[in-house]
Amino acid sequence: MTVDPHFRRALAYVRPYTWALLPVVLMSLGGTGLSLVLPYLSKVLIDDGILSQNFPALVRTIALFLGVTILSFGVNVASGMRYTRVSADILFDMRLALYRHLQRLSPRFYATRPLGDVVSRINNDIGEIQRVTADTALGWLGNVLFLIGTVTMLIWLDLRLFLVGLISLPPSLWALLRYRRQLETRVTQLREQSANIGSFLIETLQGMRVVVASNAQERETSRFRGHNDQFVQSLLSMRWFTYLAGGLPGLLLQVGTAAVFLYGGYRVITGEATLGTFVAVMAYQMRLLAPVQALMGLYASLASARASLVRVHEILDTEPDVKENDHPTRLREVSGQFAFDQVQFGFGRGYAVLDSVSFEIPAGQIIALVGASGSGKSTIADLLIRQLDPEEGRVLLDGYDLRDLALEDVRRNIAVVDQNPFIFHASMTENIRYARPDATDQEVALSAEAAALSNLIASLPDGLDTVVGEHGQQLSVGERQRLAVARAFLTRPAILILDEATGALDPVSEKQVLAGHNALMSGCTTVIITHRAELAKQADRIIVIRNGHIAEDGTATELTAREGPFRALFTTEDM
Repeated sequence: MTVDPHFRRALAYVRPYTWALLPVVLMSLGGTGLSLVLPYLSKVLIDDGILSQNFPALVRTIALFLGVTILSFGVNVASGMRYTRVSADILFDMRLALYRHLQRLSPRFYATRPLGDVVSRINNDIGEIQRVTADTALGWLGNVLFLIGTVTMLIWLDLRLFLVGLISLPPSLWALLRYRRQLETRVTQLREQSANIGSFLIETLQGMRVVVASNAQERETSRFRGHNDQFVQSLLSMRWFTYLAGGLPGLLLQVGTAAVFLYGGYRVITGEATLGTFVAVMAYQMRLLAPVQALMGLYASLASARASLVRVHEILDTEPDVKENDHPTRLREVSGQFAFDQVQFGFGRGYAVLDSVSFEIPAGQIIALVGASGSGKSTIADLLIRQLDPEEGRVLLDGYDLRDLALEDVRRNIAVVDQNPFIFHASMTENIRYARPDATDQEVALSAEAAALSNLIASLPDGLDTVVGEHGQQLSVGERQRLAVARAFLTRPAILILDEATGALDPVSEKQVLAGHNALMSGCTTVIITHRAELAKQADRIIVIRNGHIAEDGTATELTAREGPFRALFTTEDM
């Protein structure tokens, strides 16, 4: 019998905890052994105590019955608590592996995958795996052990009664196998509908201002209701097949129990079996039904867990666009010199966003990248920080191909601030210090001042300790941009990329940020991606990108004097 590949992969997370699980197995064995004693004590109670009119034997049997019951309860509790602790650690390892893999995936993955779906897989799906593991895995072990022990006792007590009880097993197994695969399909559909609701809520809650401003409240409410209706239909379908795959086999097993009652009662009446033996057999038979039903019902839980494992493995099997070499070159010092050498990149669109782009930037130079929207400027930034790798050509840092360098070194020495920077739900200090948690308060304050945040900080009730809200919602767009600039300043990178990082600032604030940059970031290679001619003119050099090619390259004075792409990009007033 082959193990499902998804469960086989999951076992890799269990192996490190083999020794931690050993006491659980031993306690389960002990608890099962104690449980098997109880039905047999009913035979002793009736035959040796009640029917034999032996009161001391009756008292001893009852005392033994109570002692075994209490001891069995204690062992089961200890085993369950131990297993819950270990299983929680195992499932956290799986969740951690998924989270770390998500950190390796490029922006292209997140651009095509709804956030709610990703959150559903890392939270709901692994939560479901943990629920099934905690609720059924230990129960599976106990049920298997108890089933083996019960069958052994039934065969020993009365073989013929045991065989009569098996008459309903074939149709029960048929019902189980008949509906199992259909159940797995329904569980997968339910997971997808749940993820759709999560994606809808995340998207509309983040865009609530647009929803309200567009008078779309009722329309979105209707969409929410539609998603919920689909979820309920999937839930009902899954529940129906859960009953068919789990409950129907158990119902058919009851037919075998009824047959045992009938045939066993007949044998007691005819004197072929003692009353105590019949009671013991029935006690074992009733207890046999529970583990058989539990094991059959386990398929429903396993189907649910498998559906979740498939969704988790789908993410884990997504290949990162960027992979680090097994033995990367480490850079202790980075000058900031970089170059693009015949770089080709297309996002799989069928045409090149960057087409054989080559240029070289010496350390310490300030350059401006300008061009129409979609010309490839931000793609250059993503390639430089190695969020993406070129399809052809090379990106060089201090003469080294980025693909040969340790990602940690690349991203420690290159900082990017984009037009819509992410701000954490934390204080301004925590946001600025995020990339350098060891920075001093003085360094944080200096970076904030260089990013023209001094007046804002002075106006806030708690200054730098003010919590800015989720996504920095308590700040304006321009204030969020300056906060992100301060965060980049604090890292003191060798290369700083400002991708429309001051696009929401007024001219005065923008000049203050540039002045702060010049004072604090002297010697830093700086790439300014902008649509503003005046800002581009502040650079030592301007590179014009058009249709994936370098259309012009020179100083502001040189390009302004020409009747070329740079002049065509801006109005006469900007010149």
